[in-house]
Amino acid sequence: MHKISKLGVLTSGGDAPGMNPCIRSVVRTAIYNNLNVVGIRQGYKGMIENDMYDMDTRSVSNILNLGGTILKTARCLPFRTDEGMEAAYQNLKARGIDALVVIGGDGTFTGALRFSQKYPDIAVMGIPGTIDNDLYGSTYTLGFDTATNTVIEAIDKIRDTADSHDRLFFIEVMGRDSGAIALRAGISCGAEAILLPEKSTAIDDLIKQLKDGQSKKKSSSIVIVAEGDKSGGIYDLAKAVQKEVTNYDIKVTVLGHLQRGGSPSSFDRVLGSRLGFAAVNALIAGHSQKMVGLEANDIKITSLDEALSHHDFKLEADLLQMVEVLSI
Repeated sequence: MHKISKLGVLTSGGDAPGMNPCIRSVVRTAIYNNLNVVGIRQGYKGMIENDMYDMDTRSVSNILNLGGTILKTARCLPFRTDEGMEAAYQNLKARGIDALVVIGGDGTFTGALRFSQKYPDIAVMGIPGTIDNDLYGSTYTLGFDTATNTVIEAIDKIRDTADSHDRLFFIEVMGRDSGAIALRAGISCGAEAILLPEKSTAIDDLIKQLKDGQSKKKSSSIVIVAEGDKSGGIYDLAKAVQKEVTNYDIKVTVLGHLQRGGSPSSFDRVLGSRLGFAAVNALIAGHSQKMVGLEANDIKITSLDEALSHHDFKLEADLLQMVEVLSI
């Protein structure tokens, strides 16, 4: 444990709404505690290329409502090499940086843990920032709430046209190997079916369910497909269903990266502020190689090693059951 004096902050991997409120909280909490702050542009790439700048309280003015990240973000393959890490370390030492706050997902945390293990004199604290909501140690990750609301708004609009034309829409949402966005959005929008990576769905069962809906005079149907679903690509899935469910005109919509953008929700603004505040205070208290998260509405500190070693993040059983019950 050593007393820190200058803190670097970066965002890495995919951007997520709520990162800017989090950056703001990190910067102002650090300055309040008499620490100097350095912003690192484009994540680990900025560490290697020495793309950094001093930040003050005005550096983060009027960013609470902004999506994306003012620090920019990138995926950096050279950081995975010993040479890349050494270059990053030397740049940090030259600037007097002795602590890092890294905001991102599991790839970001993997790099942070390896770096801190190699150079333990630089304390590291992670903040979970990913719309996928798939990190152990935090019930919610930054960006998940906003992304889910964005998906809900889009599906509500699609439902209008589906209902007007008696159409069946297959809608693909993001989430990588997590069905968290798909599950919550599907329940919120009354989807007839939700296909998730965590739960296998036979094509025959899906077809039967859609035919049952037709027999009950449903004027439209929405099938939400998480991008990590194992049933195959959404277009091939739609073609297979079209052969059997002929009364519907079937359309496919891939929502794509619009799910990452947009002004963060109130929840993500508060979550980002809480986690940024907690991360700086944890570093001041001497913690390192850990992440701050939110569980049962309380801040929880989890080791990065533990967070990365758990891949059993489960969707809520009652929500999975509700999909079938409420879609009749």
